[in-house]
This record gives sequence, structure tokens and C-alpha cells, in this order.
Amino acid sequence: MVFARVAKSIFGSSNDRYVKSLRKIVDRINALEPEISALDDDALKHQTIKFREYLAAGQSLDDILPEAFATVREAAKRVLGQRHYDVQLIGGIVLHRGEIAEMRTGEGKTLVATLACYLNALSGEGVHVVTVNDYLARRDADWMGQVYRFLGLTVGVIVPNLDEYARREAYNADITYATNNELGFDYLRDNMKYDREQMVHRPFSYAIIDEVDSILIDEARTPLIISGPTDDKSELYIAVDAIVKNLSAEDYEVDEKQRSIILTEDGTEKAERLLEDAGLLLGSNLYDYENTQVVHHLNQALKANVIFRRDIDYIVKDDKVVIIDEFTGRMMDGRRWSDGLHQAVEAKEGAHIEPENQTLASITFQNFFRMYPKIGGMTGTALTEAPEFFDIYKMNVVTIPTNVDVKRIDQDDEFYKNEQDKFAAITQAIKEASLRDQPVLVGTVSIEKSELLSEFLKKEGVDHNVLNARYHEMEAHIVAQAGRLGAVTIATNMAGRGTDIQLGGNLEFRMADELAGMEDGPEKDQAIAGIKAEIDAEKARVLEAGGLFVLGTERHESRRIDNQLRGRSGRQGDPGLSRFYLSLDDDLLRIFGPQTMFAKMMNKNLEDGEAIVSPWISKAIETAQKKVEARNYDIRKQVVEYDDVMNDQRKVIYEQRADIMDADAVDDIVDDMRHETINALVGDACPPETYPEQWDIAGLQERVASCLNLQPQFSAWLEEDGIEPETIEERLRAMSDELIAAKIAAIDPEMRRSIEKSILLQTLDHHWKEHLATLDALRQVIHLRAYAQKQPINEYKREAFAMFERMLSEIREGVARIISFAQFQMEDPAPLPSMPDIFTTHIDPLTGEDDSSDIDAGSGLVTTRIPPLQHIQLDNPDLGADPATWGDNISRNAPCPCGSGQKFKHCHGKLA
Repeated sequence: MVFARVAKSIFGSSNDRYVKSLRKIVDRINALEPEISALDDDALKHQTIKFREYLAAGQSLDDILPEAFATVREAAKRVLGQRHYDVQLIGGIVLHRGEIAEMRTGEGKTLVATLACYLNALSGEGVHVVTVNDYLARRDADWMGQVYRFLGLTVGVIVPNLDEYARREAYNADITYATNNELGFDYLRDNMKYDREQMVHRPFSYAIIDEVDSILIDEARTPLIISGPTDDKSELYIAVDAIVKNLSAEDYEVDEKQRSIILTEDGTEKAERLLEDAGLLLGSNLYDYENTQVVHHLNQALKANVIFRRDIDYIVKDDKVVIIDEFTGRMMDGRRWSDGLHQAVEAKEGAHIEPENQTLASITFQNFFRMYPKIGGMTGTALTEAPEFFDIYKMNVVTIPTNVDVKRIDQDDEFYKNEQDKFAAITQAIKEASLRDQPVLVGTVSIEKSELLSEFLKKEGVDHNVLNARYHEMEAHIVAQAGRLGAVTIATNMAGRGTDIQLGGNLEFRMADELAGMEDGPEKDQAIAGIKAEIDAEKARVLEAGGLFVLGTERHESRRIDNQLRGRSGRQGDPGLSRFYLSLDDDLLRIFGPQTMFAKMMNKNLEDGEAIVSPWISKAIETAQKKVEARNYDIRKQVVEYDDVMNDQRKVIYEQRADIMDADAVDDIVDDMRHETINALVGDACPPETYPEQWDIAGLQERVASCLNLQPQFSAWLEEDGIEPETIEERLRAMSDELIAAKIAAIDPEMRRSIEKSILLQTLDHHWKEHLATLDALRQVIHLRAYAQKQPINEYKREAFAMFERMLSEIREGVARIISFAQFQMEDPAPLPSMPDIFTTHIDPLTGEDDSSDIDAGSGLVTTRIPPLQHIQLDNPDLGADPATWGDNISRNAPCPCGSGQKFKHCHGKLA
């Protein structure tokens, strides 16, 4: 250990050595600056054409990197008035190499991305820049787009509610800005379409992910899901509910703490017999994989009948089951339990059963971004998650040195006995800083804590802003001015990320706020000069007061989030201060537990209002954070492991769909499926190594008739000596070929191709949808295998593979049946079916809210602004002018009729 420290002090860390090696490339870029600077605008723009010629001639991107980076630096200098620092060039090289550039706040990550974006866009394969919200996507596309357009590249931006044509145009641009949600949902929607021309994505090439830790770590905890309404299964719910009502308390075991219930051995046998009598069981074993969905419905019915209680967990109102919030006791109209539980409660109460939504497509961010051949990332905080980035994404984290040394002072944590004492101390610290004109940024972990602190500050008469809205543009304006004299800003979950806090104020935002609508001219120039002078004077006073004071109200479960908050202070060599305040009531401190020696010692030795400041406590807290980080990583890793199983199957299905759409004709695929079905039918009825008298000819006759529309003379065939199963297969294939040939003889070949494609795609989609539902149900119960000393993930892989094979067989059989029974008529080719009604869902891990297509998807905040009624332009006049009546006529996930662009549930359908 000692030797390692000595070696590091002499030779530097591996990160230092790597960064040092990149400085050689930076020197080459700097050497080209005089030559590039001498070019006029037209010659500089012509560089793009020259680089593309180099690539066409066989040179690599690495070969042209120094000159390309020098070109971008000069273009940015002319267009934006910003010249890349040497450390920003290092960041650009790291991004180009598919690594993560960890750069502190204020080091200009947005500008760094232009280097790698431009270089990789030269290949013509497209570059995606991924942001955490739509405001940043629009802002960066407009701001950095000036550089790209100057150099002759095209720029697109993807935001919610764009039509397909606009999306396709944006994706075909050289550089496309988009949120992670929009990219993922477009990929899933593309693989539900029936015509290649309707698809918007082109093959993935390279992506740069801004705030890479937020997207690939935090948001990767929950998958993207596209769902649609299912077939009506009310009779199944009612039938299973009747069976559960026939079970007694001895037939199951209840765990009230976990709110779970499992059947006993006797209970399982009893349920099997009841299900068998009701015709709901395939075979005699409840836990055969053919009965996975039945098991799922049985478990949900058990929960509904035994664990969920009327007038405590829910009430029945107007023939509807309405959930009661366990914390507030309020009715939660419009909210429904998932996975069929709500329908099970409706069956229990005899209420109207509304159909559940079924997953049509889903993907995790881990598997989505791993489809890109190369991804780079940038953030201010990634080093603490470096092992995960490498394990999951094979990306190294490179810490880029700051352009100017950091002068911020990071003080040890202050520890208090309880939350009341802690907030009193925080209020006093903020008040003192405000009196000496030092700006304060306060970081909280929840909206409730923000509001609590706000109450404390109001009592002390301290002016402050509380940021807990979903509108990033508004947040950005407030955050940009958080460095002004005496400003106090309370931010929840890093609101307004992507905007620098500049001491004294932000010129760009002040101009936008104060000079909006003023025409260009001497008067405006004079006003701008006045604002600049005010900012300079104010900055000098803020610097004198000590710079930005970052105050954390408690430690987050991840060190990375704490570092993000700290990193807001000390921008570009500015002075600054950071300090965290803790108490035994904090969520993280509960990891130690109330009965630990640590907690007992603190309670005994701390007086009310007294604080302890100790590096030992800070070290103990960091140890707790590491434990929580490790647990969260295990959870995310498990999500990936299960999704990897589905991902392999998803790739097969999506590739099959693409091949079908791209093929001129699919008659050979249809014929192969029909022939394979015949082989399977004969193989089941006439197993190898058996005698003809052992064959199930009656069953074969029935299945051939129902599947192939044929009536072969099996009895006559069996009278022949030495008849073999292969002979039966050949004869059935010949008969089936003759039947199909007669059917298609009278129709146009173009019509035949259209019909066969449609049959293939629709059959594939139907069975894939059912397969996803079965996999979801399987995953809900697979953990029970652990009781049998089996690894749930291995069991899941084994059963999912068997189910996939079964699904492929059912697809072949389904296509054979449809084509054999179809009646073809001479008409124009039928158009391919349109996309079904779908809902998109991505649950924000921080808030539990669906952020899939909100105006600012990806925010960790929850307040929604509803447009005033007098400004509403109704898209559908039939709904009427009163929004209170809309809820009965519109899905909660549909766009709001008022035209705000938000989902109805986040706008005029928002629950009070």
C-alpha cells in the first residue's frame, strides 16, 4: 500500500499518465492554429469537403483528427466567440475514443462535444447527442448548431409531438440532438411498423451522452415500455376469483409485512383440481410453463381477496374500484394497480372490469445504448461509478484536469442530533451568508425538504427561490442568476442542470429577460454595456464575499449526486465554499440503525442544538454511501441480466421483421414455415423408433384438418407395407403445395406478396406480444425458485428459451393455418395495418412519475403548469369547453386536448 502511494507520487496515477499522452495530440492541433486561422470563411467551410475526400480515399478519423479539431476551434471562435481550451481538446479526444470525459461544472462540456461531433459526423453515418431533457436538446442544437451549420453540416432536433416526416428528417441530419427517452421510444415504435419507409431511425453509428451518469446509471433503473390495450379477459378474472374464494386459510401463507401470499403444498393441489374442473389448466401441473399466465392471475386474485381490504386499501364508488393513498387516506381517482391486480380487485368486488394494458415492446437504456458501435459520455461526476460503466458499457472514465486550479474549500460535514436542530443551523448559516452578500445554493433531496426549509427561511425573513418545477427553461433562468449578490436558491435533485452559475449574474439570460423585444441599435448596445458593467461590479463584490456557498441539507445515497452539488461552486478558478449538514433523522443515517453504537453515542454525547464536525463521521458516511451504491448497482445489474435474456430474443424478432419488410417476396419464407409445421405435426404423432400401430393417427388427422385445411386418407396410407413418417411428410407437403397453388393461381403476384407480408408481420407481432406478457408473468414468480435452492436467473433463462422456441413453433403454425384457410379475391392489394393505439411509459426513478413524453422528460421534479382556460384552443370541439368533463372521453396517457403538448394526466387531467 505504501509502495503504491510512493509510486503514484513519483509517476502519477494511470489517469494522469493517460491524459499526459493525449497532450501530444493537443500540441499537433495547436501547431495547426496559425495555418487554420489564416483561412477566410469560405476556405474554412471548404475544410468539410476536403475531410470527406480524405475519408473516401481511405484515411481514418484518427488521421484527420488534429486538423478537424483545429477547424472546429477556429469556427467556434468566429461564430460563438469561444475558443476551446487545451483541456477541452483533451475532452474531445476522449469523447471520440468512446470514453467518458469527467469534467467539472463550468469547464464547457457543451462546447467540448462539438469537436467529437464534427469529426464523427464527417463519415455521413450520423451522430446523436443525447441530453436529459428537451430544453437542453433545443438549446444545444440551436447554440452549437451555429458552428456545425457554418462548417456545412446539417443539424436536427427530436422533441415530443413531432410527426414522422419531421422525425425522419431530423434523424437523417449529420448531427441530431434528442433526449434518451425519445431515441429509445422511436426505436421501439420503428420495430412495430409494417413498412420500412415508415421507420424514422437509420442504423446507429455514434452517440455522445451528456450527463452520462444520469442517463446510463440513474434512469437505467427503469425500462422504456410501450403498451396497448389488451383483449377483454373479464371472464378469466371472474373464473379465477371464484376459484380463490373456494380456498380456505389453511391453503396459503400470508406475509403481511411484505404484502405477499403463497399457496401451501395442499393449497396448490386443491387449486390445480379447481382450475382443471374450470378448464383453465393445461395438463395437470399448475407450474408447467404453459400455465405461467394462469399462475400469475391466481396470485393476483389471492392478493386481492386476502391482502387488499375494502375501505382501507380501496373503496368501490360508482361501480369502480378507487385506490386509497396509504399515507394521506385520500382517494386516487384515475390511478390503477398494475399487472392485473386492479382487475383482480374489480372481479372480487363484482365491479366493472376494465381491460389492462399489455406490453407491446420494451427495452432498458443499457441494452439500447449498447447497440451503438461507439458511445462517448461527459459529466461532472462519473469516477465513483467507473466500475459499472466498464462492466456494463465497456467505457473507461477519464478525469480531465480543470483549465484553472480549483479554489473551492470543501469543509467537513456538520452533524446534529435531530432534523429540527439541523434545519435551525442551516437557516442561521444561510442568513449569515446572505447578510454578507454571499450567494447560497442549497441542495435538498426531496420537494418536501425544500418546502420545510423554505418555511424556516420565511420565518427569518430571508428572500429565496425554491426550484421544484418541471419547466427547465424557467429553472435555467433562475439557476443562471443564482450567483448574484445575496441570492438564496433552493434546488431539488439538481434542478436546472446544464446551466452554469456565473458569479455576479449571467449576461445572456439578463439580456433575454430585460431586453426582450428591444430592437437592435445604439439604445440596445448601450443597455447591454450597462448590464455588463453591473455584472462586473457585482462579481467583484461576490468574489470578496467568498464566492458561491453550496450547502447540502443531507447526504444523498450516492456520492456522485453530492459531488454534482459541490461542483456548482468554484467554476473556472472562482473561490467557493461547500458544506453538508447531517442528522440522525436523515434517510442515509438510518443505514446505521437506531440501535447501533454510533447512534447511541451520538444521542448520549450531543446536546440539543450542538454540532459535531469530524472527518471520522464524514468517513463513516462515505462508507454507508458506498454500501448503498453497491446495492443499487446490484439492482441495476439484475435488471440488465433479465433484460439480456429478452434482448437476445428481441434482436431475433426485430431482425426477422426487418428481413420481411426488406424482402421483395416472402413466398419462400411462408412455404418453409408451412413445411416445417407439417414436419412438426408428423413428428409429434409418429415419433421416431416407433411402430405404425403406436402412432396417433386420429390426432394427426384432426390437427392436419384444423391447421392445413387437408383431409388425407391416412387409413389407406397405413395399409402400405413399410410406410415411413418421411413418406407421410412428403405426401402432406405435396397436398399442401397443391392447395396453395390452386388458391394463388387466380391472383396477381403483387397482391400475393402484399398478403403474405401482412400475414407474416401480423402473426409475428401477435405472438411476440403474447410472449412478452408471459415473460412478464414468469419474472414475477421466478424468484420463488430460490426456495428450491435454484438460481432464479438461470431458471428464467432456461424457461424463457423454451418459451421462445414454443413461440417460434406457434408462429410457423399460425402462418400455415392462415395461408391454408385464406380465401383470396382479385382486388387491389390491402394496405398494411397501421400502428395500434399505444402508451409510452418510463418511470422516473427519483419521483415515480411517468416522464416518457412530458414537455421536459427526464426531470426529477413534479410540479406541472396547466394552461389557463382562456388560452385553450380545443383540438376536438366534441369534447366540450369544460375540462372537468373530458376525463370520461379521453385516455389519461393521450395528449391533452388543450394543445399544451403534455399528456392529459399531466395537464387538465392532473389529479388534485
